[in-house]
Amino acid sequence: MTKKKKIRVPLRKNRQTTPRQRGKFSQQVDVHEHSDDHQSRERISRKGSITRYRTIVSSAETAPGQQPVRDVDTTGCLIGRVLSPHGGTCVVEAEDGTIYQCAVRRLLKSLATSERGSIAAGDRVLFRPDGIGQGLVERVEPRHGVLTRMIRRQKHVLAANVDQVLIVASAAEPNLKPSLIDRYLISANVGDIKPIICINKADLVDLVELQPLIGTYAQLGYEIVATSTRTGLGISRLKHLLQGRETALAGQSGVGKTSLINSFEPSLNLKTLAVTVETGKGKHTTTAARLLKLSFGGWVVDTPGIRQMELWDVNPVEVERFFLEFQPYLKDCRFPNCSHIHESRCGVKRAVVRGLISILRYDSYCRIRTGDADE
Repeated sequence: MTKKKKIRVPLRKNRQTTPRQRGKFSQQVDVHEHSDDHQSRERISRKGSITRYRTIVSSAETAPGQQPVRDVDTTGCLIGRVLSPHGGTCVVEAEDGTIYQCAVRRLLKSLATSERGSIAAGDRVLFRPDGIGQGLVERVEPRHGVLTRMIRRQKHVLAANVDQVLIVASAAEPNLKPSLIDRYLISANVGDIKPIICINKADLVDLVELQPLIGTYAQLGYEIVATSTRTGLGISRLKHLLQGRETALAGQSGVGKTSLINSFEPSLNLKTLAVTVETGKGKHTTTAARLLKLSFGGWVVDTPGIRQMELWDVNPVEVERFFLEFQPYLKDCRFPNCSHIHESRCGVKRAVVRGLISILRYDSYCRIRTGDADE
């Protein structure tokens, strides 16, 4: 029997810090003034941020970086999977396939956390149904296989509890961005998820043009497949890779993630939009992540398209360890803390000049190392 224990958890601050107004805190008080006037002039601004705490009962050890697991009376509760979160509510599918529209217990939303939201697509939750197709989420179970990014210095969980991530890029319309692929590869590494690279819309270019890029990632050991929803190229192989697995689909807006899902699961008939001709950028057809069940076995999380991918919990100094091809040449760097950007006698830069490291991959490294976001 698991031993229960009481722990103190911080809640979100209930006030926002008010900017200090110059010249408002140096007023002198005249002792001859009426005492009632003193009270009205003592406080110029509202209170600053106040952190609140609450004691909860936990029934399991909390892993580093995980929220504490709150002990809940499981009588009348069901286990379910979050299909799609919507602010303070979410759609949950129970183990018997019944769909519930659930609210989230206020305590879960109030916990102080680095995350933007308390619920993500793919979360396994304990919820209490009310018998009319609605319910209340009591607890979010510990996660594994989490794909994240950073938005406004907060952690944004794109998908939770997935085995692999299908990184979808397009050969054209919009243009291929190797640096964005590399950012997803790093995020997958951090989340302990197997990455698969998909170059979609391959019918818009000569496949010979894609061979150098495909060869680069293939030599690094990454699974990579070229696809086209128009000609059917690579769709059967892609279907085989997804069968029986839980996969997050991620990529830039307009690369065709939703069209790919329609190609191997036409019964879903998901809505798609064309790329804007004027800007060459995709439109946000998918506005919220959604977990979709596949008829041939497995699940996919269709995540909203993005235009920037800022990495969460990745220190710029450690970016080099995510570029596998750099490792043999690090010993040749003159300085042990070499950034591989501006230093002389750098083993990595020499390898780039000699063609031993892809110039596209090196350019991606420089962008990520210096904090230059893709757009």
